[in-house]
This record gives sequence, structure tokens and C-alpha cells, in this order.
Amino acid sequence: MAKITYIEFNGTEHVIDVPPGLTVMEGARDNGVPGIEADCGGACACSTCHVYVAQDWVDKLPARDPMEEDMLDFAWQPDPVRSRLTCQIKVTEELDGLVVNLPEKQI
Repeated sequence: MAKITYIEFNGTEHVIDVPPGLTVMEGARDNGVPGIEADCGGACACSTCHVYVAQDWVDKLPARDPMEEDMLDFAWQPDPVRSRLTCQIKVTEELDGLVVNLPEKQI
């Protein structure tokens, strides 16, 4: 399991054990984290699972692929460095301790 901390825009933290093989989005969705809408179900066809990755985790994650880059253009106030779509981050043991901050809203 990887312990992932999801921080809502209002500061509420959700610390969740997410099994390897799931995505960060599935961990949020399966545990009722508000603010991760995941309208497309993880197909990278929307931007409603957008988060800001904690700065110290940016370089530890796999790089964004072109499809994720394109979808982030539709996210609410994307950050060129920290924004990610959680449906595109596969959970591994190495992600234990990952912290993500949710935007004010999803669009």
C-alpha cells in the first residue's frame, strides 16, 4: 500500500492507503474524497481529476505524456509544473507519502 494525502482546497486532509496498481484518482474516488470528480472514469478524456502535486514530489513522478498535457489545458488554473491528472498516475510502493492538493474547483 502507498499512503497518499489528498488535501482539499479548504485544507481538509484525507490520508488514504491506496493499493499498488490503482491510480491516484481511483484511490480518491473509491474513498469518497470530495473534489475528484473523474467524469470520464479515468480515460484521460476530461480534466476533472486535476490536482497540484506537492513540489517535492514533482520530479519523483513519471513525466506527463502528450495526452495528459493536452487535457491539462482544460483544467482549472493549471500550474505548468505541479498540475497532474490523477487518472494518469499509477500507484506504486514508491509513491508512499505522496501529497496532492485539490484545486478550488474542477471544470
